[in-house]
Amino acid sequence: MKHPSLTEEQAADVRAAVETLRKGGVILYPTDTIWGLGCDARNPEAVRRIFDIKHRADAKALITLVDSVAALERTVAEIPEVGYQLLEATEDTPTTIIYDAAAPGALAPELMAEDGSVGVRVTSEAISAAICRGLRGPLVSTSANISGQKAPSCFAEIDPEIIRAADYVCTSRRHEAPGSAKPSAILKLGAGGTIKIIR
Repeated sequence: MKHPSLTEEQAADVRAAVETLRKGGVILYPTDTIWGLGCDARNPEAVRRIFDIKHRADAKALITLVDSVAALERTVAEIPEVGYQLLEATEDTPTTIIYDAAAPGALAPELMAEDGSVGVRVTSEAISAAICRGLRGPLVSTSANISGQKAPSCFAEIDPEIIRAADYVCTSRRHEAPGSAKPSAILKLGAGGTIKIIR
């Protein structure tokens, strides 16, 4: 998967975001879909902080981003053959796939659903992919809103409470118009290669 190159300003933005993540912080950043709240997906304390910011029950698992199929293979326990086919078929359409389990130690336990499954998306968007590469690991990506409120379609729609709660707010792509983005599709892989549409 090819990622677009960054401008100098975007590269500086990514470096600041990665530095924040490495210190256990929470960032507000643009993704291949809507703006997201993110943290190092391996850091349980940071993940719990995102639940607190969103006022969200921790029984609801969060989505994780990676920048490549190779990174995905390090993050989930197994990708069945139908999973690779899905990844190829949805390469140009942001799609989160729910896998049976995470690879041992790859993700904070708080990111797993009650059945152990995890939702992971391979992002091809420049900023979020570069943040994943800089972090050298998976990145939490949950909509930048208080739980139960409408997910913002652009930076201008993000609740000031969310902006204030983040340790770093990316400067890239803030100018985009309302309605320019929407959440990803979500598919769950089941036993025997079945695929269930969640969203």
